[in-house]
Parts: sequence; C-alpha cells; structure tokens
Amino acid sequence: MNKFIPFFLLFMIYSFLGWCMEVILHWFQTGKIVNRGFLIGPYCPIYGYGVIGILFLIGENSKDVLDVFLKSILICSILEYFTSYFMEKVFHARWWDYSQKKFNINGRICLETMIPFGILGTFCFYILNPLLLKFIFFITPPIRIVLFWILLVVYVGDNMISFYVMNKIKKNIKGQKRDNTEKIRKNVLKWLEKNSFLYRHISHAYPNFKIERKKRDKWSWFTKKKKRKKEI
Repeated sequence: MNKFIPFFLLFMIYSFLGWCMEVILHWFQTGKIVNRGFLIGPYCPIYGYGVIGILFLIGENSKDVLDVFLKSILICSILEYFTSYFMEKVFHARWWDYSQKKFNINGRICLETMIPFGILGTFCFYILNPLLLKFIFFITPPIRIVLFWILLVVYVGDNMISFYVMNKIKKNIKGQKRDNTEKIRKNVLKWLEKNSFLYRHISHAYPNFKIERKKRDKWSWFTKKKKRKKEI
C-alpha cells in the first residue's frame, strides 16, 4: 500500500494537469472554457495512465533521452488508440477523429499528436516527475493516506456516474438509425440538452463526437437496385 499510494497520487496529479492542458488548448481553439474529458471531475485519466505507463516501462532512471522519447510515443499512442477503440465499441460513439490529418491510423492516432506525446513524456520523466515525487514525499504519511482515500472514492464514484450517463446515451443511440450519422448526432445532442447537467457535460466536453456508423450490408446496393426496378 505504501508503494501504491505515491503512484496513485502521481496518477491523479497528471490526470489533472492533462485536463488543464485540454481545457487551455480548447480555449485557444474556440475561445470557450469547457470541462474537457469523459469524467465529470477536473481530470483526464488517459494522461495519468500514460505517464504511469512510461514510468513502469522505463524505470526510475534512464540517461538515454531518445529511448525515453520513443517509448513515450509508443506507450501514449497505444493508449490513445485502444481508448478510442474501447469507447467506440462500448458506447457506439467516436470521441475524437484524426481522419482529416496526415499520417493517421484509422483516425484514432496521428503523427501530429504522437510527437507532442513524446516531448511531454520526456519532460515529465526528467523534470516534472522528480519534483512531484519530492512534493508527495514531503507530505506526512497520515495526510498522504487521507488524500489517497478521498481521491480514490471521488475517482471511483465519478467513473460509476459517468458510465451510467454514457449508458443512457448509448440506449438513446441504439433507438436511432445509425446509417445517418449527422441526423443521429443532432438528435442525440438535442436529447442531451433536455437532461441534467451530467448529460450536458458529455455534449459540451465533446461537442463534435461522431456516432459509430453501422457497417453496410455488402449486398445493400443490389437490394436497392432491385427495389427501384419494382417501382418502375
């Protein structure tokens, strides 16, 4: 438990810093301050998991900067890809899409984000992480334990509520025709606005999310052609 607590606190700090970065970037792009992220609270866990993954894979010490940079890209890219895949398969919605960007893989990751991930991972490993560890161990053990339990309860509770909200959205999406993506998106966003702030948070955090398109039957062109002949 004593070894786990510092890592969990690091995870929460990096998740919060990642959320701050997302909010600032979104503000620069749109001029609006929006609570970014899947969860309700001010944290984006994908950043926390990414940094913790880097620390576990590389270890505590490494003098090879290039090795840290490349492994940071690898870990963060894999994490981003499978997070996108998981969210799409579970909730039938795509939360980010890099299809319009060059050098992308299935629209889930792209070179434009991979390089910054490598730079951020290297910065965290060599500069930010040692400072944060000093800060965490500066806090007395009893206070660390109290912080750990408070943050753990809040984080787990947030996940439970957020998944409940998304399941509600998923049920609404299931009732629609998925082959008309834009129409579904408008209907879902209208439905979100009529519900509580928990639902509206999802639509504000991801205003441009795309509903997963249902795969078309390979014979659909044939059946449509047949129908047209009958009408004639």
